[in-house]
Parts: sequence; C-alpha cells; structure tokens
Amino acid sequence: MSKTQTTIRLEEHDYKEAKDILKYIGMSYSQAVNMFNRMVVLERGLPFEAKIPNDETLKAMKEGMELDGEYITLDDLKREHETLSH
Repeated sequence: MSKTQTTIRLEEHDYKEAKDILKYIGMSYSQAVNMFNRMVVLERGLPFEAKIPNDETLKAMKEGMELDGEYITLDDLKREHETLSH
C-alpha cells in the first residue's frame, strides 16, 4: 500500500506528551496516527464517541478539577463499592 505525507498542526505540549506515552508502549507517533486513521475508515467515523457532556458530567468534571490535589484511587473506589454492596 502506498504512503502519503501530510502536515498537521497540534498543541506542542500534547504532542510531546503523546509521543512520550506512545514511545513507552513501543509505538511511534506515526504508527498511532496510522492506526487512528485506519480505525476511522473501518468504523466509518470516529472510533470513539464524541459527545458534548451533559450537565451531570460537566458538574462532575468541575468537581474533579476543584479537588486541588485530593485524589481517589481505583482501589479506593473498589473498597467503597464493596462496602456499599454488602
């Protein structure tokens, strides 16, 4: 299959962070973009939902940003769920 070259404009910080993450998992930025492009073709659209958040989600996002360093881990959530389930 022949290749084509393209130019895209990205936020520099996001680009650098994405490249570092992809490198960590053993994938180049170019490979990731090719994978995304292929998934768009296969799905005949974005390979994920792209929705405007509803009011409840926006409220939760705002609350999350206001935590100011207070984080809850997945293990914390699991323990809380187990407590509520019993």
